[in-house]
Amino acid sequence: MASQANAVTRRLAALFNVEEREAGAVVAGLLLFFLLFAGYFMLRPVRETMGVAGGVDNLQWLFTGTFVATIAALPLFGWLASKVARRRILPWTYGFFAANLLAFAAAFALAPDNLWSARTFYIWLSVFNLLSISVAWSVVVDVFASNQAKRLFALMAGGASLGGLVGPLLGTLLVEPIGHSGLLLLSAAMLGGSALAACHLQRWRDANPLPQREDSQTRRRPLGGNPFAGATDVFKSPYLMAIALFVLLLTSVTTFLYFEQARLVAETFSDKTRQTQVFGTIDVVVQSLAILTQIFLTGRVAQRLGVGVLLVAVPVVVAAGFVWLALAPTFAVFVVVMVVRRSGEYAFVRPGREMLYTVVTPGEKYKAKNFIDTVVYRGGDAVSGWVKRGLDLVAEHPALAMLIGAGIALAWAVTGGMLGRWHHRREAAANAQ
Repeated sequence: MASQANAVTRRLAALFNVEEREAGAVVAGLLLFFLLFAGYFMLRPVRETMGVAGGVDNLQWLFTGTFVATIAALPLFGWLASKVARRRILPWTYGFFAANLLAFAAAFALAPDNLWSARTFYIWLSVFNLLSISVAWSVVVDVFASNQAKRLFALMAGGASLGGLVGPLLGTLLVEPIGHSGLLLLSAAMLGGSALAACHLQRWRDANPLPQREDSQTRRRPLGGNPFAGATDVFKSPYLMAIALFVLLLTSVTTFLYFEQARLVAETFSDKTRQTQVFGTIDVVVQSLAILTQIFLTGRVAQRLGVGVLLVAVPVVVAAGFVWLALAPTFAVFVVVMVVRRSGEYAFVRPGREMLYTVVTPGEKYKAKNFIDTVVYRGGDAVSGWVKRGLDLVAEHPALAMLIGAGIALAWAVTGGMLGRWHHRREAAANAQ
């Protein structure tokens, strides 16, 4: 019986490209991302509904408010990362966010139609989204080596896609019986479970130390430095600057499509409940496609063809999608382009982007990474949001913005190819030591 169980375990490990000793860590990583993303994606349709309620023509103001809030959060996170042990950064951060969710749940229960509460929640969730995901990936890139990342990151990211699949379903089914406040309470509970999974990952690494890597006592000490070290580290490193440019181009492409989404949904569906259901349905389709790719394809592509392929393929396809939208700006065409863009980003771009950080210093994995994932990302949102709004006012037709988006997507692809080559050189140099 034991031999049969071992045989099954070996077959499963071979199927998913996982070594037997890594199985516990992979499960913890899957749970970390599943619970985080299920909680977030359960609330994402609520955020989109709040954004539409504030007026489609005012979205650029919400993007700007999000950028300002992100800048305000940067020194706070930098201070936390400097003062507490690396292994404690995520639990402290998630505990703070869970308390915020409880406060919003109370506000929505007491005044469900308050416009300023809706706008504040929109901005808060946009900051929470990037910061919480960035910290989760910081833990993962800190725990695993580069060669493990190529095999395991996409599989663990499959937990994110599964959470992104379950979350919208929960939101769609539960929004009527428990309301927005109930969804926020459930999301807070999921966030706590995600923090517990991250703690298990740290304990697993303590029990399975990597050769020629820091010991567990080093990871128990604070990173030190000042709260703004993340920003200064980025400007000192051409490699990190290139990652920042890659993220900036990614956000520009995303924002152009996001504004088009808001416009087309507002024109096609007038009822708020129906809008929430539409946003949730798109999320379900996206995550279904992403999870299959992540589990069975992404890791093998990264191992055989390198990180660069993960970073180039989606931008090239998105550039073609922009051209299609310019020629046929309909809701049906938009849905196809958006589904391909988002599922490709989750399955290829995000794991590939996180693999880039496996060859940087511990401080850069937390502080510089957080600066890029939050301030650079939301800065790109804010700037591209105003550019998109300006183009719509001048041209009074979305085709011009879509063609410009195609050019940005091509620049995104070129940057991804360059980063893939730099990562390969850094990885080779680290292995040669």
